[in-house]
Amino acid sequence: MKYGAAIFGPEGPEITDWERAYFREYAPFGFILFARNVENPDQLKRLTNDLREAAGHDAVITVDQEGGRVQRLRSPHWRQWLPPLEQMEIASDPMRAMWIRYRLISQELREVGIDSNCAPCADITARLTHPFLRNRCYGGDVETVMDASRAVADAHLQGGVLPVVKHIPGHGRATVDSHKDLPTVTAARADLEREDFAPFKALGDMPLGMTAHIVFEDIDDKAPATTSRMMMDVIRNDIGFKGLLMTDDIGMEALSGDVAQRSRASIAAGCDVILHCCGDAAEIVQVAEAAGQMTDAAQARAEAALAMRKTPVPVDITALSEEFDDLLN
Repeated sequence: MKYGAAIFGPEGPEITDWERAYFREYAPFGFILFARNVENPDQLKRLTNDLREAAGHDAVITVDQEGGRVQRLRSPHWRQWLPPLEQMEIASDPMRAMWIRYRLISQELREVGIDSNCAPCADITARLTHPFLRNRCYGGDVETVMDASRAVADAHLQGGVLPVVKHIPGHGRATVDSHKDLPTVTAARADLEREDFAPFKALGDMPLGMTAHIVFEDIDDKAPATTSRMMMDVIRNDIGFKGLLMTDDIGMEALSGDVAQRSRASIAAGCDVILHCCGDAAEIVQVAEAAGQMTDAAQARAEAALAMRKTPVPVDITALSEEFDDLLN
């Protein structure tokens, strides 16, 4: 079937009658969940089942379960996680600890019907990185971020969860919060290619990716990456990202215009899927009408991504949990 070129955040912890009818008509590629959608494991499993039934296909359901501040499934039903950067700094074997962390997270997600996670965060942190992002990163140098991101991605895939690599082509140089303002990066393209772009180039084989709402002046001084044809060319051809490319939340204030204008501009630039998070019904309709159905190229990338959604490789969860605690202690 042809998928709608959007991923939507539902309104609340239960699917509404309106959502059930509209998602059946539009068949969005997937859904994204937030704290407003999460109460307990039984409720969450019902919601994920209902969303897929409404969409009419085995839709991808993703979430931001990075750990630290960005963690939608929380105590008492799910484990609390340190911010990723803090864990990287204290673990005796940081790469092994990151793999275990996200293998355990993948297990928790699969148990409630979530089969994607918006991680790894392959941005490189620096002295001026905005606090909204800084402790969500894995390190301040290319090799560390590259290795940690690969460990995170592999853990997800072995756990039957599709990773979403973000924020392509790199958010670490941003000194403002793109939820509220449009960041502008003035670094030379050669520096970006050597540093910021490198982890994403190493992850070009991943199934799903998410754009950054950032202007890179040396490449396109007018449009942020999400709506820039020039930056999309860099992402596809220079960085070499082959997977399905979604926008960051189309409702973020870094972008100009209304959600329909933003959606049309993103699709025209080369994004495959619009990510709309707030759950507002009127905006969902605007995004769906602007995004339309997937292009043939996007549909092919979507099918390739879904083919990587495997049955989890069996592991001893208790043993992994004990090893993880030892690595942090």
